[in-house]
Amino acid sequence: MRFFSRRSCLTALSLIVLPARSWAAADPAVLAPVRALIDGLLTIMKQGKAESFAHRVDTLAPVIDQSFDLGAILRASAGSGFATLKPAEQDALRVAFRDYTIASYVHSFDDFEDQRFEVRPDTRNVTNDEQVVQTRIISTAGESQGLDYVVRASGGTWRVVDVLADGSVSRVAVQRSDFRRLLSEGGATALIDSLRAKTKELATP
Repeated sequence: MRFFSRRSCLTALSLIVLPARSWAAADPAVLAPVRALIDGLLTIMKQGKAESFAHRVDTLAPVIDQSFDLGAILRASAGSGFATLKPAEQDALRVAFRDYTIASYVHSFDDFEDQRFEVRPDTRNVTNDEQVVQTRIISTAGESQGLDYVVRASGGTWRVVDVLADGSVSRVAVQRSDFRRLLSEGGATALIDSLRAKTKELATP
């Protein structure tokens, strides 16, 4: 399992600092997208490389669509440049980003060695419509890695809008500098091509 590791497709680290807030008992609806994601990840981890990469992508794709607000994540990563793109370019970029996101999770969570996930039953308020759900992945040796999920309420549904490794390394922040540089230098085509290339690389044994 290699999420946010040195061998991951993410090559830069950016730190964010969340406002200090107390933890409070969570509404089950806030935890729901994270629990659904964990269930999906465990499914593909247990399938492992006995199943093809494409099969695991097909298995996890609906879970990612349900648990994440990919549109919000893409806009936050791409910045104001996204709004200036033509509708067809925006659509192509959404598809490329979705494919890349799913592939990165399938690539990172590709084996099962009796790891277990723990979800903290309370959450931390960030803003009125955002909360942090804290989880840990624990190995059989007792080693753990923290993954916190920033979830946002939209249309009455909570969905993930960022993932924080060890409470501070933001996936959106890691993507931001790369995405915005590519858009600035080569427009939508450069970013789409980059995402497609990374997706292909992740899928290659």
